[in-house]
Amino acid sequence: MAVSRAEKEQELQDLSAAFQTADTAIVVDYKGLNVPQVTDLRRQIRAAQGQYRVVKNTLAKRASKGTNLASLEAHFEGTTAIAYTQGDAVVLAKTLTTFMKTAPKLSIKAAVVQGQVIKAAEVNDLASLPGKPELYAKLLYVLQAPMQQLVGVLAATPRDLLSVLVQVEKKKSES
Repeated sequence: MAVSRAEKEQELQDLSAAFQTADTAIVVDYKGLNVPQVTDLRRQIRAAQGQYRVVKNTLAKRASKGTNLASLEAHFEGTTAIAYTQGDAVVLAKTLTTFMKTAPKLSIKAAVVQGQVIKAAEVNDLASLPGKPELYAKLLYVLQAPMQQLVGVLAATPRDLLSVLVQVEKKKSES
């Protein structure tokens, strides 16, 4: 069934709007995946606050012009799908690399993270990083540690004085 020009224009506008808001995008080759696997992948990516779309290469090239994803234009060849998100890039990369362990036919072509193009191998490195919540927790610990040490030092003087007074009282009561 032929797709009308109006439908193509609508799809181009939808894709262009999605690419404008996307902060991170990973282009994948999905050749060899069956429908249940792709459905499962979509579900997992949605859970990671992302989107997954199978795209026509010419429409993807046109939609990416003027966006952060314009540098991916050379990778829109063959069977192409794109996973993109506005949120945490690490979560999206972890989701894809975890899924690739169960479906080795899925392969990453390239990615854009906050406007910078990264290679397929670097997506695995990105997936090995801790997520934002874990990084925030580590930062909070680093910021909180000096304050805890300062409180400990300031509390030590009265505590030590009290300990000395208790020892003196004990010594007086024994004699």
